[in-house]
Amino acid sequence: MAEPAPRPNRALLLKLIAAVVVGLVGLVLVVRGLDVKSLVQQGLGLIRGAGPVVFFTAMAFLPAIGAPLSAFSLTAGSVFGEQMGMGLVIALAMLSITVNMALTYFLAHVAFRPLLEKLFARLGYKLPQVEAGDASDLVIILRVTPGVPFPVQNYLLGLAEVPFGKYLGISCLIAWPLNIAFMLFGDALLHGKGRMALIGLSAVLALTAGTHLVRKHYERRKKQP
Repeated sequence: MAEPAPRPNRALLLKLIAAVVVGLVGLVLVVRGLDVKSLVQQGLGLIRGAGPVVFFTAMAFLPAIGAPLSAFSLTAGSVFGEQMGMGLVIALAMLSITVNMALTYFLAHVAFRPLLEKLFARLGYKLPQVEAGDASDLVIILRVTPGVPFPVQNYLLGLAEVPFGKYLGISCLIAWPLNIAFMLFGDALLHGKGRMALIGLSAVLALTAGTHLVRKHYERRKKQP
Protein backbone atom coordinates (compact mmCIF):
# COMPACT_ATOMS: atom_id res chain seq x y z
CA MET A 1 0.00 0.00 0.00
CA ALA A 2 1.20 3.47 -0.81
CA GLU A 3 2.14 5.56 2.18
CA PRO A 4 0.08 8.73 2.67
CA ALA A 5 1.80 11.94 1.69
CA PRO A 6 3.20 13.84 4.69
CA ARG A 7 0.97 16.69 5.82
CA PRO A 8 2.54 20.14 5.63
CA ASN A 9 3.54 21.78 8.88
CA ARG A 10 1.13 24.71 8.76
CA ALA A 11 2.41 26.30 11.97
CA LEU A 12 5.98 26.36 10.64
CA LEU A 13 4.77 27.66 7.28
CA LEU A 14 2.87 30.51 8.94
CA LYS A 15 5.93 31.42 11.00
CA LEU A 16 8.11 31.50 7.89
CA ILE A 17 5.58 33.69 6.07
CA ALA A 18 5.39 36.04 9.07
CA ALA A 19 9.20 36.24 9.24
CA VAL A 20 9.41 37.05 5.53
CA VAL A 21 6.72 39.74 5.84
CA VAL A 22 8.44 41.34 8.85
CA GLY A 23 11.78 41.25 7.01
CA LEU A 24 10.31 42.88 3.93
CA VAL A 25 8.62 45.60 5.98
CA GLY A 26 11.88 46.27 7.81
CA LEU A 27 13.79 46.43 4.52
CA VAL A 28 11.30 48.93 3.07
CA LEU A 29 11.56 51.12 6.18
CA VAL A 30 15.37 51.08 6.03
CA VAL A 31 15.34 51.97 2.32
CA ARG A 32 13.00 54.87 3.08
CA GLY A 33 15.46 56.30 5.60
CA LEU A 34 14.41 54.85 8.96
CA ASP A 35 17.35 54.95 11.38
CA VAL A 36 16.95 51.50 12.88
CA LYS A 37 20.10 51.75 15.01
CA SER A 38 18.96 55.01 16.57
CA LEU A 39 15.51 53.56 17.21
CA VAL A 40 17.01 50.49 18.92
CA GLN A 41 19.27 52.68 21.06
CA GLN A 42 16.31 54.81 22.13
CA GLY A 43 14.41 51.69 23.16
CA LEU A 44 17.38 50.36 25.12
CA GLY A 45 17.77 53.77 26.74
CA LEU A 46 14.20 53.64 27.99
CA ILE A 47 14.78 50.16 29.44
CA ARG A 48 18.04 51.31 31.06
CA GLY A 49 16.28 54.32 32.53
CA ALA A 50 13.63 52.12 34.14
CA GLY A 51 16.39 50.36 36.06
CA PRO A 52 17.31 46.74 36.77
CA VAL A 53 14.69 46.27 39.49
CA VAL A 54 11.84 47.06 37.10
CA PHE A 55 13.44 45.08 34.27
CA PHE A 56 14.07 41.85 36.17
CA THR A 57 10.74 42.07 37.97
CA ALA A 58 9.04 42.37 34.58
CA MET A 59 11.13 39.45 33.32
CA ALA A 60 9.86 37.35 36.23
CA PHE A 61 6.16 38.18 35.84
CA LEU A 62 5.28 39.37 32.31
CA PRO A 63 6.05 36.06 30.48
CA ALA A 64 3.28 34.54 32.63
CA ILE A 65 0.79 36.58 30.56
CA GLY A 66 2.42 35.98 27.20
CA ALA A 67 5.34 38.43 26.96
CA PRO A 68 8.18 36.79 24.97
CA LEU A 69 10.97 35.69 27.30
CA SER A 70 13.51 35.94 24.46
CA ALA A 71 13.01 39.73 24.31
CA PHE A 72 14.26 40.02 27.88
CA SER A 73 17.13 37.58 27.33
CA LEU A 74 18.37 39.38 24.22
CA THR A 75 18.42 42.82 25.86
CA ALA A 76 19.45 42.13 29.48
CA GLY A 77 23.20 41.91 28.89
CA SER A 78 23.45 44.85 26.51
CA VAL A 79 21.45 47.13 28.82
CA PHE A 80 22.86 46.25 32.24
CA GLY A 81 26.07 44.30 31.55
CA GLU A 82 28.45 47.26 31.78
CA GLN A 83 26.66 48.74 34.78
CA MET A 84 26.31 45.60 36.89
CA GLY A 85 28.69 43.07 35.36
CA MET A 86 27.60 40.25 33.09
CA GLY A 87 27.87 37.63 35.83
CA LEU A 88 25.35 39.39 38.06
CA VAL A 89 23.05 40.11 35.11
CA ILE A 90 23.03 36.42 34.16
CA ALA A 91 22.36 35.40 37.77
CA LEU A 92 19.43 37.83 38.08
CA ALA A 93 18.03 36.74 34.71
CA MET A 94 18.16 33.06 35.68
CA LEU A 95 16.49 33.93 39.00
CA SER A 96 13.74 35.78 37.12
CA ILE A 97 13.20 32.82 34.78
CA THR A 98 13.04 30.45 37.75
CA VAL A 99 10.52 32.68 39.55
CA ASN A 100 8.42 32.79 36.39
CA MET A 101 8.43 29.01 36.03
CA ALA A 102 7.43 28.58 39.68
CA LEU A 103 4.72 31.25 39.43
CA THR A 104 3.06 29.83 36.33
CA TYR A 105 3.25 26.29 37.72
CA PHE A 106 1.45 27.25 40.92
CA LEU A 107 -1.11 29.37 39.05
CA ALA A 108 -1.96 26.32 36.95
CA HIS A 109 -1.81 23.89 39.85
CA VAL A 110 -3.61 25.92 42.54
CA ALA A 111 -5.90 28.27 40.62
CA PHE A 112 -6.70 26.80 37.20
CA ARG A 113 -6.74 23.02 37.77
CA PRO A 114 -9.51 23.06 40.45
CA LEU A 115 -11.72 25.13 38.14
CA LEU A 116 -11.06 22.82 35.21
CA GLU A 117 -11.69 19.74 37.37
CA LYS A 118 -15.15 21.08 38.28
CA LEU A 119 -15.89 21.90 34.64
CA PHE A 120 -14.77 18.46 33.44
CA ALA A 121 -16.74 16.77 36.23
CA ARG A 122 -19.94 18.51 35.10
CA LEU A 123 -19.29 17.28 31.57
CA GLY A 124 -18.72 13.73 32.84
CA TYR A 125 -14.97 13.63 32.36
CA LYS A 126 -11.92 13.54 34.59
CA LEU A 127 -8.99 15.88 34.06
CA PRO A 128 -5.92 13.74 33.23
CA GLN A 129 -2.98 13.58 35.60
CA VAL A 130 0.51 12.47 34.67
CA GLU A 131 1.80 9.25 36.21
CA ALA A 132 4.81 9.66 38.50
CA GLY A 133 7.00 7.53 36.25
CA ASP A 134 6.18 9.60 33.19
CA ALA A 135 6.70 13.03 34.78
CA SER A 136 10.34 13.53 33.77
CA ASP A 137 9.68 12.42 30.19
CA LEU A 138 6.74 14.81 29.90
CA VAL A 139 8.80 17.78 31.11
CA ILE A 140 11.62 17.00 28.69
CA ILE A 141 9.31 16.43 25.72
CA LEU A 142 7.44 19.69 26.26
CA ARG A 143 10.62 21.70 26.80
CA VAL A 144 12.29 20.46 23.60
CA THR A 145 9.21 20.58 21.36
CA PRO A 146 9.34 23.62 19.06
CA GLY A 147 6.35 25.88 18.60
CA VAL A 148 4.98 25.57 22.14
CA PRO A 149 5.37 28.98 23.85
CA PHE A 150 7.33 29.00 27.11
CA PRO A 151 4.42 30.05 29.39
CA VAL A 152 2.12 27.50 27.76
CA GLN A 153 4.67 24.78 28.61
CA ASN A 154 4.67 25.93 32.24
CA TYR A 155 0.89 26.00 32.51
CA LEU A 156 0.48 22.59 30.86
CA LEU A 157 2.99 20.99 33.22
CA GLY A 158 1.29 22.59 36.21
CA LEU A 159 -2.11 21.38 35.07
CA ALA A 160 -0.71 17.87 34.61
CA GLU A 161 0.44 17.97 38.26
CA VAL A 162 4.03 17.08 37.47
CA PRO A 163 5.93 16.94 40.80
CA PHE A 164 7.29 20.43 41.41
CA GLY A 165 10.87 19.30 42.12
CA LYS A 166 11.16 17.40 38.83
CA TYR A 167 9.40 20.18 36.95
CA LEU A 168 11.68 22.95 38.19
CA GLY A 169 14.93 20.98 38.15
CA ILE A 170 14.59 19.66 34.60
CA SER A 171 13.17 22.94 33.31
CA CYS A 172 16.13 24.89 34.69
CA LEU A 173 18.61 22.47 33.13
CA ILE A 174 17.01 23.07 29.73
CA ALA A 175 15.98 26.75 29.93
CA TRP A 176 19.02 28.26 31.64
CA PRO A 177 21.74 27.38 29.07
CA LEU A 178 19.62 28.48 26.11
CA ASN A 179 18.74 31.83 27.68
CA ILE A 180 22.34 32.47 28.75
CA ALA A 181 23.38 31.89 25.13
CA PHE A 182 20.68 34.34 24.00
CA MET A 183 21.95 36.94 26.49
CA LEU A 184 25.57 36.63 25.33
CA PHE A 185 24.51 36.77 21.69
CA GLY A 186 22.28 39.83 22.22
CA ASP A 187 24.97 41.70 24.16
CA ALA A 188 27.64 40.99 21.53
CA LEU A 189 25.33 41.83 18.63
CA LEU A 190 24.20 45.20 19.99
CA HIS A 191 27.76 46.20 20.93
CA GLY A 192 29.23 45.18 17.58
CA LYS A 193 31.35 42.33 18.98
CA GLY A 194 31.41 40.14 15.90
CA ARG A 195 33.44 37.27 17.33
CA MET A 196 31.41 37.05 20.54
CA ALA A 197 28.17 37.31 18.56
CA LEU A 198 29.29 34.37 16.44
CA ILE A 199 30.17 32.35 19.56
CA GLY A 200 26.80 33.20 21.13
CA LEU A 201 24.92 32.31 17.96
CA SER A 202 26.86 29.05 17.68
CA ALA A 203 25.89 28.20 21.26
CA VAL A 204 22.22 28.91 20.52
CA LEU A 205 22.34 26.72 17.41
CA ALA A 206 24.18 23.93 19.24
CA LEU A 207 21.66 23.92 22.09
CA THR A 208 18.79 23.99 19.61
CA ALA A 209 20.29 21.05 17.74
CA GLY A 210 20.69 19.24 21.05
CA THR A 211 17.00 19.66 21.88
CA HIS A 212 16.17 18.39 18.37
CA LEU A 213 18.21 15.23 19.00
CA VAL A 214 16.52 14.71 22.37
CA ARG A 215 13.10 15.08 20.74
CA LYS A 216 14.01 12.55 18.04
CA HIS A 217 15.20 10.14 20.73
CA TYR A 218 11.85 10.32 22.50
CA GLU A 219 9.99 9.91 19.21
CA ARG A 220 11.91 6.69 18.52
CA ARG A 221 11.21 5.43 22.05
CA LYS A 222 7.51 6.12 21.56
CA LYS A 223 7.44 4.06 18.36
CA GLN A 224 9.12 1.07 19.98
CA PRO A 225 6.71 -1.68 21.15
